[in-house]
Amino acid sequence: MGQDKILIKKQRWYLGGIASGMAVCVTHPLDLLKVHLQTQQKVQTGLAGMAVKVVKSDGVLALYNGLSASVLRQLTYSTTRFGIYEVGSSKLRKGNEPLPFYQKLLIGAFGGFIGGFAGNPADIVNVRMQNDIKIAPELRRNYKHAIDGVIRIAREEGFAMWMRGVTMTSSRGIMITSTQVACYDQIKETLLQSGYFCDNIITHFTSSFMAVC
Repeated sequence: MGQDKILIKKQRWYLGGIASGMAVCVTHPLDLLKVHLQTQQKVQTGLAGMAVKVVKSDGVLALYNGLSASVLRQLTYSTTRFGIYEVGSSKLRKGNEPLPFYQKLLIGAFGGFIGGFAGNPADIVNVRMQNDIKIAPELRRNYKHAIDGVIRIAREEGFAMWMRGVTMTSSRGIMITSTQVACYDQIKETLLQSGYFCDNIITHFTSSFMAVC
């Protein structure tokens, strides 16, 4: 029975990446609008105005430009960082004793750092696909999907282009994973030890909410 629990525990590390890939299907339009707002030459409109502008210009489906790249980014970036955090935590944990918080932060930082490298090619494709509709048709890259974009970047610009901006991507991964994931783990652990919470969806939601505050 104990071995079954250990096996199940080891098999769950990839679920964070899958969940992130599913979540981005809902949040992608907001991410696309963020890119458009950040790349406009003059501050001309807000979030709602930009959404109306995109829909009027290219239709509702334009809000999902680059969705495949967003999903690929989460499947590479999030799966890597969650996997490293889960495997690293299980290796350092002694029996049922909880890990010190500083170790959780360090494991999270390392996972975010490596995850930034893993997700950077898809991140570049994501930004390019989202920004394509803003530039002149003759200048558009017109990637068919994320994999096509990744392959074309390597073929047309060289493999080194996959790592453009990776310092910023990895730095962001370090900050997010070392704080949010480690804090989530610590908060959940504290709530369960209090005796007022059980290991259920309410505890997980509460821990997630508190971790991002």
